[in-house]
Amino acid sequence: MKAYTYIEKGKFALLEKPKPTIIEPTDAIVRVTMSSICTSDLHIKHGSVPRAVPGITVGHEMVGVVEEVGSGVNNVKPGDRVTVNVETFCGECFFCKNGYVNNCTDPNGGWALGCRIDGGQTEYVRVPLANQGLNRIPDSVTDEQALLVGDVLATGFWAARITEITEEDTILIIGAGPTGICTLLCAMLKQPKRIIVCEKSEERRRFVQMHYPEVLLTTPEECKEFVLKHSEYGGADRVLEVAGADDTFRLAWECARPNAIVTVVALYDQPQVLPLPDMYGKNLTFKTGGVDGCDCEEVLRLIEQGRIDTTPLITHHFSLSEIEEAYRIFENKLDGVIKVAIV
Repeated sequence: MKAYTYIEKGKFALLEKPKPTIIEPTDAIVRVTMSSICTSDLHIKHGSVPRAVPGITVGHEMVGVVEEVGSGVNNVKPGDRVTVNVETFCGECFFCKNGYVNNCTDPNGGWALGCRIDGGQTEYVRVPLANQGLNRIPDSVTDEQALLVGDVLATGFWAARITEITEEDTILIIGAGPTGICTLLCAMLKQPKRIIVCEKSEERRRFVQMHYPEVLLTTPEECKEFVLKHSEYGGADRVLEVAGADDTFRLAWECARPNAIVTVVALYDQPQVLPLPDMYGKNLTFKTGGVDGCDCEEVLRLIEQGRIDTTPLITHHFSLSEIEEAYRIFENKLDGVIKVAIV
């Protein structure tokens, strides 16, 4: 089979690999029908994910059809259409039982697919701990509607949940890339008083304005003044930082009111600094990633009910043989791209 593979820092390639087989009783083999490219794949390419293993098939955002299951798998069966969770988790350790599946202590726990073991930008993928990592797609939901459930939408849902958004809140979301928009969609479910989105790209601001006209928009340069003007207590009640740049990290806590919650969803290329003398007295609560992707079943129900729709985000479609071009467009933010689907 063809598999898009991490060769070394700065280099991916489409290689021939053998089709995976069942190794553990808790494994499933999934025939990938559609996958996507995530910014985390670019982080691997750029060498900023030290645990990523050269030689692995990349990709952790996919849907497909169950081809084969191990003897210990009973939640799905061959023929089921499924989403694949970005994280693998046992469901039994301390962290899993408390909902912190990103910190699962199993050897394959956390973000393994497309990072430490072969992922989904290919034709077939072996999914460990499949009872937890696969969710059946409702019959009325298409592959495209479900494509983002296992990663970027799970991230947005998790971020909105841990941010403790109420209907009285003014919330600020910094970044309107794919994860930012998924975070926006899930924050909207909480029905806060107002949502402000800060995004430097005019193209992406237009996208938000077109699809979510009730959202207030600003730029990084104008953000602090804009938030002050549109909030009651000297800043946003809740801030979600989804952009992942040095200046946006600082902007997040600067735009928060005293005693606010700041949720850091972004993955950074470089360490960030908390300038505590400047922050003293704001009494902020910081919550940091990565995603605990244990809400996929609920997210699929919300999609089935028509309450979440991520299909506008999928702006481009490619075949697996065209994946180099897909990466070029996605990485360089060309042609109005938000997310791509690899069919």
